[in-house]
Amino acid sequence: MNIANDKISVGGIPVADLAQRFGTPLYVYDEAKIRENYRRVYQTFTKYYPDFEMFYAVKCCNNPAIVNIMRQEGAGADCASVNEILLAKSVGLTGEKVMFSGNFLSDDDIRQGLESGVIFNLDDISILPRLLKFGTPEMISFRVNPGYGKSNVGEYVTNAGPNAKFGLHPSQVTEAYRQAKAAGIKRFGAHMMTGSCITDADYFPFVTGLLMDIIGQTGKELGIDFEFIDLGGGLGIPYQVGEEGLDLERAAMKTAEMFRTKSAEYGLKPPQLKMEPARYFVGNAGYLIGTVHSIKESYKKIIGTDIGMNVLCRPAMYGSYHHIYVDGKESHDRAALGLCGQLCENTDFWVKDRQLPADIQEGDLVVVENAGAYGFGMSYQYNGRLRAAEVLVHDGQADLIRARETFEDMVRHTTVPAHLKG
Repeated sequence: MNIANDKISVGGIPVADLAQRFGTPLYVYDEAKIRENYRRVYQTFTKYYPDFEMFYAVKCCNNPAIVNIMRQEGAGADCASVNEILLAKSVGLTGEKVMFSGNFLSDDDIRQGLESGVIFNLDDISILPRLLKFGTPEMISFRVNPGYGKSNVGEYVTNAGPNAKFGLHPSQVTEAYRQAKAAGIKRFGAHMMTGSCITDADYFPFVTGLLMDIIGQTGKELGIDFEFIDLGGGLGIPYQVGEEGLDLERAAMKTAEMFRTKSAEYGLKPPQLKMEPARYFVGNAGYLIGTVHSIKESYKKIIGTDIGMNVLCRPAMYGSYHHIYVDGKESHDRAALGLCGQLCENTDFWVKDRQLPADIQEGDLVVVENAGAYGFGMSYQYNGRLRAAEVLVHDGQADLIRARETFEDMVRHTTVPAHLKG
């Protein structure tokens, strides 16, 4: 994003032009920024550990165009559901370029996952016997909860530690792999969820050490090698103004050092190192453009826009911060203002007492920063407010990569019984 003479542009295209052409609310992604982010991570980690591969966590931003960018850059796909596997396959990712990391799976999930031929990453030991009823995969991975987690965006997304829903307890890990080996499975990997949006570089080697101690003991006891260890995602981006970003160089160097040290300590054949960043790739490459439709002077001044919690739910869901700009007025005097959407819920009043241009008025465009991760993918229909359009900006042009929903989309799969029509 660039601001020149108070005018905001993304990828060289003024947001006013994007809004006029595609309408608002509008998600806009900068393709060059996504590729730049991906290459930064890949080049930094391979410098310290050459046998390194990345999977893109599709749940972060599930537009096929974005997944295709990741595929072109060399990433596989980490999928949380069968439909995400189908999405990955639709862009040409198959076999071991896809990892199925769903949790609390149904029998149908398991059957379709096996039929797809992807890497199964089981979230719990209880799933293994159910999986074996449908077939025996060549490779299996288990997600391990190392007992410690961290998040820079709220407790609800810590993803590891005693309060998280994900992964095996350390005491279950050896038994899980013992059962898998006894069932005739020959190839093994291991996985964990590192945490969420972590900007502390020293956390990554620390939690890697925890995982490797668990996996190392298992490998030593059972006499198995691990083809890969997947550290999950967690590479963070700064959301707050002035917040310090992740020292990626230090994180990669120290993590690779820990990985090698622990592999040698437990006599493991050096595994491939995998990661699944997604927020780091698309978070700061995505923007949300909205229009000011009404301004209310009541107990406080509230700016009403078409960006509600149905369009961007993170702030209402767990108090996340997104910086907000106003096109054409960034140099103007400021006042403490509130900003809300159009839903009949008070939680839709998702910004309060934010310093915004004091002369903001109807028709102005607001631009929400760092909206590429868990933005559109977590949006939903409510109050008849439909999902936004998505646009990809590249080489000075903008392509519509998801059309704005319509009323017909809202009712497409509904049926009114005949006795209600009279």
